[in-house]
Amino acid sequence: MHTMINALDDVPCLVRFSSAATHYHTFLKDLYLEKGSFVVFDKAYNDYLQYLQWTRDDIYFVTRQKDNAVYESIDEFDLSDTASDAVLKEETISVQKKETTLTLRRIAYWDADKNKVFEFISNNFLIAPDKIAAIYKHRWQIETMFKRLKQNFPLKYFLDDNQNALEIQIWCGLIIQLLMLVIQRKIKRKWAYSNMVSIVKFHLMTYIDLFKVLENPSKQWIELTTNPPDKQLRLF
Repeated sequence: MHTMINALDDVPCLVRFSSAATHYHTFLKDLYLEKGSFVVFDKAYNDYLQYLQWTRDDIYFVTRQKDNAVYESIDEFDLSDTASDAVLKEETISVQKKETTLTLRRIAYWDADKNKVFEFISNNFLIAPDKIAAIYKHRWQIETMFKRLKQNFPLKYFLDDNQNALEIQIWCGLIIQLLMLVIQRKIKRKWAYSNMVSIVKFHLMTYIDLFKVLENPSKQWIELTTNPPDKQLRLF
């Protein structure tokens, strides 16, 4: 499942399914990005020809460089005094692909939290090098979204093994996740997402005002147990 999310919304705005044998980079052709956009993605989606097309369309990208990348260093820049100490190197590189030369920006960045050096490439040469690393961190929203989806909804076990059944079950999970995010943002009380989902699961067949219960669970429980509604529907 290939997904694109808007960094400001934190919900999927594009979803595509593919077989495991299909290369990831084919998903990039389905992206419709406005001029001046920044798109961030994992290095598994590497596609230099797509990078070239984005450069021509004034669309910027930030991704990690593949470990086996073949490139030529053209120029190395002196790091400015305002640059973060985590920026180790900034240079311009060229990549050859099908008789086409693509010029990119390469930045080596030290991540103190993970105790590791990351190499980023981008076609934007204007913003500060530490901003490139900061932009790439937004990609973690995708991982958070998938973690939230897999932890709270039954995607470990599928009801059937054909493609249509798999896609329907995943779509149902995405729709429910979206509804729960809308509810979470509409109520004033702060809830952990998993706790809120658990309460909704428990009361799925209960006739209650969900927003009132989530705003003040204790008060609503007292009202339900001490003041039952007068007009109770009867079976007969």
